[in-house]
Amino acid sequence: MNPIEQISRRQLLVVTGKGGVGKTVVAATLGRALAASGRRTLVVEVDPRENLHQMMGTPPSGGDIMAAEPRLWVQNLKPQQVLDQIVREQLKLELLTRRVLDSPIYQQFAVGAPGLKELAILGHTYRLLHGLGGPGTPEIDTVILDAPATGHGVALLAAPALVSEVITNGPFARMAKDLATLIDDPERCGVVVVTQAEEMPVEEALELRTALQQRVRRDPELLVINGLYPPAPPAADPGAKENELVSLWRRRRLLNERELSRLKESWQGPRVELPQLPLDRGPELLGILGRCFAESARGL
Repeated sequence: MNPIEQISRRQLLVVTGKGGVGKTVVAATLGRALAASGRRTLVVEVDPRENLHQMMGTPPSGGDIMAAEPRLWVQNLKPQQVLDQIVREQLKLELLTRRVLDSPIYQQFAVGAPGLKELAILGHTYRLLHGLGGPGTPEIDTVILDAPATGHGVALLAAPALVSEVITNGPFARMAKDLATLIDDPERCGVVVVTQAEEMPVEEALELRTALQQRVRRDPELLVINGLYPPAPPAADPGAKENELVSLWRRRRLLNERELSRLKESWQGPRVELPQLPLDRGPELLGILGRCFAESARGL
């Protein structure tokens, strides 16, 4: 099955990988592809620096859900706001709510409780998928989560099971149990790993797959190899001095080919390859990458 068709059936897609390999651009590319296929899709970024809006050509979200294209929305998520909103919904009385939110005990709990920040991120996703986002929130079929890098991405997926062991009663316990069920279901939750065909990113991708198998009992649904150099031009005549940029290009491509061979031997499952493009972040880049993604997926 075409990987886009396969993952488009999921309610939650978690995109993770080593920092700097292009997770955000891949999450945005997937978001556009799913929206074009008819899924009402939200791409959620968990990074205070806000990069996603540059890809989509929208203003910074500031934590709000922003329309980007038909059936496509983006959001920069603040996990603390999710926890605070759950407290407001449970207590309802503004005076009592304010006392809890301002108390040192709650502040320490929200910042330091193991897995709670990750639970807030996933809980926000769960609430949107179940129509609990509040007035004006769009109806969402799929949430694509631009997750933290490698180890933090694994911790994110493992958090519901961890929290459900530590917190056994109350709204956070119920949320953790529901989220653990969602993540355990491969028909509802998918994992996309992003890497580059270089030694360290490939090593981290392989370690990430092992960590997912051990801690979450899951295999990634898709590996995206981003930023591939195109084949270099033919070598110069013997004895002729080669342009330094062409020489660098050739070395980078040879490195890519070596790591692609390693992935072919070591990684089971679908793989999609995306090229390095001389374009700034923005809709034009996403448009070309979307076509490249579809072409690579059809070749599987």
